[in-house]
Parts: sequence; C-alpha cells; structure tokens
Amino acid sequence: MALGPIEELVTLLTRLPGVGRRTATRYAFHLLSEPPEVAAALGRALGTLHERVRRCERCGNWGEQAQCEVCRDPGRDGSQLCVVARVQDLLAIESAGAFRGRYHVLHGLLAPLEGVGPEQLPLEPLLRRVRDEGVREVVLATPLSVEGEATAHYVAEALAPLEVTVSRIASGVPLGGELELTDRLTLGRAFAGRRRFHEGGPER
Repeated sequence: MALGPIEELVTLLTRLPGVGRRTATRYAFHLLSEPPEVAAALGRALGTLHERVRRCERCGNWGEQAQCEVCRDPGRDGSQLCVVARVQDLLAIESAGAFRGRYHVLHGLLAPLEGVGPEQLPLEPLLRRVRDEGVREVVLATPLSVEGEATAHYVAEALAPLEVTVSRIASGVPLGGELELTDRLTLGRAFAGRRRFHEGGPER
C-alpha cells in the first residue's frame, strides 16, 4: 500500500538523527503551513546536496571543491594536524577559534561491538600526510568516550614510528561528551591543556 504524501515525508524525516515521529510530524505540518516556495527550495537543496558537496581529497572535510576552505587557506599552520572523528567536531573547534592548524577527518571511531574495527578506519592517508607535509604535531581530538579513547590510542600507536609529537586534547571536554555540543570556553581550555602521548598512552 502506497504511503500518503504526509506519511511519506514523516517516515523520511524520522531517518534523521534525533528526530522521532512526533517531531517529524510537526516538521511536516509546519512545511505545509509555509508558502510552497519554502518546500520547493528545501527539496532542491536536498536533491542536489550530493552533487554540490564532496569530501576534501586532502583532509576529508566537506566542501564544494576538490579541497576544502581550510586546506586552501595559506594562513594555516601546516606543522599542526588535528585528527577528529567527524566534520561536526571540526566545525566546533573552528567556532571556538582554539586551533589554527589543519585537520584530518576519520569519519568514524573504533567500535568493535558495532563491527567497526581498524580495517574500517584506514590510517594510510593520515600517515602519508604526516610524512609528506612536514607535520610536527598531531593533536588527537576524538571524543573523550570509550570509542574515542580507543581510537586515539590506535592512531597514536600508528604514528609512533614517525618523528612527530602526538598530543591529546585535555579533559576540559567532559567524559563521554560530544565536541559539537561543547561550549567555546571549554573547547579552548581543552586545546590549551592538551598533553603529549607517552609510551602508547597519555602522560600522567
């Protein structure tokens, strides 16, 4: 049986993170109350999203060109490379103004219980950048969660053979916290208090 147009929209909206059926229904009826041009513009934006946005070939950030704005910015400190799990984390750090180096986005975290192992988190592009771009410090800014810590240790071990300082953002970010939900002051303190990894783990 075919879904009605409202039910079809509600079902699609519930696929978005954090959007339950009640919220999706509210969004659907809100769109109906707006001028038709609003829904049409939204449809065009969604329909062309994958055509207009691509992953940066250098760092994995989202952008409209082969390389993102951060990678094209000549004012960035190329000796510092910040490793994040998601683009949302990159945006949170940029908003805090706490870092002026470059980024590398993993697009995931180690999560064995969910079937995400080292083979799903390829590190060769990161290692290649460290070797080829004169990187002197890699800042691990994965979330301070179980998965984030496991990923940080995995990346640190992979970087160990290279002549590069590996640091971890400090505990200004609460354990289990998401960077995109962290306020600017806390993120700034986390970067100011980052510490160097030592013998496969953070210094105590």
